Amino acid sequence: MTFRLGLTGSIATGKSTVSNYFKKVGFPVVDADLGARAVVEPGTQGLQAIKEHFGEDFLFPNGTLNRKKLGDVVFTDKDQLKALNQLLLPYIYDWVNDQAQSYQDQGHQLIVLDIPLLYETKYQDACDAVMLVYVPESIQLQRLMDRDNLSEDEAFDRMLSQYNIEQKLRWADIVIDNQGSIQQTEKQVEAWLSIQGFQAIK
Repeated sequence: MTFRLGLTGSIATGKSTVSNYFKKVGFPVVDADLGARAVVEPGTQGLQAIKEHFGEDFLFPNGTLNRKKLGDVVFTDKDQLKALNQLLLPYIYDWVNDQAQSYQDQGHQLIVLDIPLLYETKYQDACDAVMLVYVPESIQLQRLMDRDNLSEDEAFDRMLSQYNIEQKLRWADIVIDNQGSIQQTEKQVEAWLSIQGFQAIK
């Protein structure tokens, strides 16, 4: 039987560290961010939906999506962010499911569904358990400012576009504390894998 683990966090909490570790030890990871890009490639229904809702100004002359321009809008306007998520969610959901089913058909015991907006898009019901990569909000804010060279207000706006990390902490089945070193974070994941009886492939 295949176990589907939902992996999530919030912006700048370090989810990619855990996702990369799962990949490193040989477990398949379905990355919803890749899906979000795939469903807005030229010629896709997702891109057409964005064009119809936001306008042609959000496309480059070659027909590809101007991600920065769109991001500047949705990260400062909750209504527009909600509209974007509603437009793309069905396409991303199908993409993630197709990828996961492919890995399941190959006989993998554990599939990691790397979904940044897992709770926001109600994807927890499609998972056997949810693993949250956690840091306190104060650390999240500072890491985001440093990572993306943002002002405190800009960083806070981006954090507000997602559910509060403390709220996610109350919902999660497994919590990985990412306040320490990468090695400390990886050891927590390694311990969970061992307890669950999942053997690293690499």
